Amino acid sequence: MNVEAVQMIMTLVGGLALFIFGMNFMSDGLQKAAGDKMRTILAMLTRNPVLGVLAGALVTAVLQSSSATTVMVIGFVSAKLMKLPQAISIVLGANIGTTITAQLIAFSIGDYAWAFVAVGFIMYFFFKKREFVSYLGQTVFGFGVLFVGINIMGDTMEPLAGSQVFLELMMQVQDIPVLGVALGMCMTVIVQSSSATIAVLQNLASTAGPDGISSIIGLQGALPILFGDNIGTTITAVLASIGGSIAAKRTAAAHVIFNLTGTLLFIWFIPYYAEFIQFISPKGPEVEVISRQIANAHLCFNLFNTIWFIPIIPILVKVVTKIVPGKEVDRLPSEPAYLDYNVLEQPFVAIHLATKELARLGRMALGMIVSAQKAFIGNDSVAVREVMATEETVDELHGKILNYLSAMVANDTNTGEQGTAISGLMHVAADIEHIGDHCKNIAEFADSKIKKSYEFSEEAYAEIYSCFNLAKKMTGDSIDALENGDPEKAGGVREMETEMNIMEGELRQRHMVRLTQKKCSPEFTVIYTDVIHDIEKIGDYCDNIANVIIENHSVE
Repeated sequence: MNVEAVQMIMTLVGGLALFIFGMNFMSDGLQKAAGDKMRTILAMLTRNPVLGVLAGALVTAVLQSSSATTVMVIGFVSAKLMKLPQAISIVLGANIGTTITAQLIAFSIGDYAWAFVAVGFIMYFFFKKREFVSYLGQTVFGFGVLFVGINIMGDTMEPLAGSQVFLELMMQVQDIPVLGVALGMCMTVIVQSSSATIAVLQNLASTAGPDGISSIIGLQGALPILFGDNIGTTITAVLASIGGSIAAKRTAAAHVIFNLTGTLLFIWFIPYYAEFIQFISPKGPEVEVISRQIANAHLCFNLFNTIWFIPIIPILVKVVTKIVPGKEVDRLPSEPAYLDYNVLEQPFVAIHLATKELARLGRMALGMIVSAQKAFIGNDSVAVREVMATEETVDELHGKILNYLSAMVANDTNTGEQGTAISGLMHVAADIEHIGDHCKNIAEFADSKIKKSYEFSEEAYAEIYSCFNLAKKMTGDSIDALENGDPEKAGGVREMETEMNIMEGELRQRHMVRLTQKKCSPEFTVIYTDVIHDIEKIGDYCDNIANVIIENHSVE
């Protein structure tokens, strides 16, 4: 290989690197600029299956990657936040959303690439205090860099028109469509981005052949490579599903089947499909319009595929269930049910999953309060052991949640608001773990009380019972408010915390009166006051959780 060939390859790879960097940087800026709107789309993803295709397309338009959307969906399916039919509909939509990049590339924006870079740079670096402007600048800057990379690739490919070896290879691709499919698939598997390989294809096709008018590859030669690109992009989902749940593997299998079936169907009609695309695309010399034709072919391929797949999603579910048989393995309570490290690059998703996991941890703590109440008031030794066992689970799961949140902090794609939210979730994790600690204290008092055969007066039991009930109500409401982002319910928790403080003071006074009247033994005083104090501290931690919810809501 001569020096010129090496230089050409290195320049082409460099241009591709700039394109991928620009696309990722633009996607990061879009996510940050979209802010809370991404949570709205996320709500569509997890709550309304009918809007799955639309939601998948919207998310992919922002993430600039169908692979990223599919990985996110696999995370939701693994966490049982989404059922398989709904996940499949979102994957279908993701394939439509990913065509936007090719459409943007088809416009002749390359001449203005450096203008976008300059304007984006100014907005991004000089308006840091105005976050939205800075994020918008990041988007514009990445958009410009993307086209700088395209220009470099385009200039590098021009000499290929004079290479007889390359021309013969392109002729083989035209004559043997399967070869083109394999080429496109391999390119995407290596680069891990169908948008990048389709951009390369658009640049290659826009290179003029020996006559200076016709494309070096032609639309019929480009279509098999395009189909192969669509197959290759499924590899990311397959990799993300490894080690995941059965449902996650089925989602990845559905993605493969969807793209593979489309290719197997269209490959028989390439000449007719090419004529259709030429008919709906702008007219002109082939070399000038073929980039637009490829973009339209990409869009129509996924649109047609989606339209005919939507009615047969139930059949597809049955097919992937046969391909990936088996039942889900029950996970240990201490194993995270929602956390997925594959989605850390999408902070709005990672925050959502971390919140769900914290709500799950909170419900464990609520169960501990119920068991602690049974243990102390009912002299239930089994309940004592339940509290102790659950406390170990809470501690272990708390540590895993903190590790996940720490990994989120280390991610430089977080916005200021997202950073505040993550910090708040760390405090919530600590508060829930402390609730578990106080339940353990109460269980230890209950164990001592049972062993020493201590019995309180009916009045004292009634007071402790009321205190427990208020703590359960506060804990349940604070966890619900956390999971649903409900500041009103959080405000109610804060009001109950005031009630809890007043109740503790009144109960202490009543107990002192009983001591004076000799209705209660002095040796019970320590246990009684300590238990009341532990329950009051549970209320304090619920109040802390409520404050985080209200503060995060006000930031939004």
